[in-house]
Amino acid sequence: MPLRNILTLLVCQMISATGAIVVVTLGGIIGSKLTQNPAFATLPISIMVISIAATTIPATVLMRKVGRKLGFSMASLCAVVAVLLAAYALYASSFSLFVVAAGLFGINMAFTQQYRYAAAESVDAEHTPRAISVVLLGAIGGAMIGPELVKHGQFFFPSVQYAGTLAAVAVLYLMQAAMFFALVPMRGDESDHHSKVQRRIGDIIRQPVFFVAVLGGVTAYGVMTLIMTATPLSMHITDGFSLEETAGIIRAHVLGMYVPSLFSGFLIERLGTVRMMSFGGLALIIASVIGMQGHEYAHYWYALILLGVGWNFLYVGGTTMLTLTYSMNERFKAQAVNEFTVFGISATASLLAGTVIHLYGWFTLVVLPLPLLILMLASLYFVRGDPLVHRLAPKGA
Repeated sequence: MPLRNILTLLVCQMISATGAIVVVTLGGIIGSKLTQNPAFATLPISIMVISIAATTIPATVLMRKVGRKLGFSMASLCAVVAVLLAAYALYASSFSLFVVAAGLFGINMAFTQQYRYAAAESVDAEHTPRAISVVLLGAIGGAMIGPELVKHGQFFFPSVQYAGTLAAVAVLYLMQAAMFFALVPMRGDESDHHSKVQRRIGDIIRQPVFFVAVLGGVTAYGVMTLIMTATPLSMHITDGFSLEETAGIIRAHVLGMYVPSLFSGFLIERLGTVRMMSFGGLALIIASVIGMQGHEYAHYWYALILLGVGWNFLYVGGTTMLTLTYSMNERFKAQAVNEFTVFGISATASLLAGTVIHLYGWFTLVVLPLPLLILMLASLYFVRGDPLVHRLAPKGA
């Protein structure tokens, strides 16, 4: 197992998580300052997620042609341009420029989401869950650094609040662009040059396990994006919590997303993907129920922690399940379908967040995910005996 790849991806995940946390934490807040219509406050985040969805297929096509190393590095440079443009948008008080910057940042994030595939392709198939979860651990560092950059960097340039934070993020992405050149060849690189007969994409999609794997990703990211995007608006703008308190909740949420990676890969190997994804769905249901109880700091804290834990179990489990449904020479097109679907729904969720909070409030927002969560749990029950699922059977089963 090329340890160099895992360590490189781990550090790059930390940098990407730092940038994403800064943008998500500040996106709605800056948006509310730059636009007159509060319903559009989360539009920059929505455009970012739409950009992720729109870029997923081009990202996979590009990486198939130039390789993951160069593709990831180019995406990092795009992030540098994006955050510097966002800083200029603040200086110019331009909401439209800030929206464009968020869209450019989304291009980078479409590539960032594929770090987990690079991790899976860097190890033998039986170690896929651990490789994915180890790389995701890098986001714990991002959860610590991101809120600190928001808090301490916001007045680095006294005349333009938050511009200093964005400039610091640009430096991190420049470092990341150089780091990707440390990656060594991955499992599957040979199969691209000596390709076997590939199935049509329709044949891959029609597999029940593929459908459930994608549904797991859709549920994990859709529910997480809906609630997390709305939280800064509900806490800071509606309920009057300070920026520090709001950033602290986002930090706790992100830790909830990634700390479970210390053991989720191991648990998937022991318990199986279906059980772990089911635990993730149940955690998201409990998060919604807690969110219904009120607007106190503790309600936000417990709901956002469980939102993160549920996301982790579903996302790592869903990604692992997805890798069981395609051969290595089919991986790019299968991954493209998954990413496009997941982030298309996530874009819709982020766009809904600001509108639902503005028109209907927090209670309605946390009730909305429940039908999707019930559907996902039912689908997992349906595929529990599928032979593909048992290719990665629990130990001792």
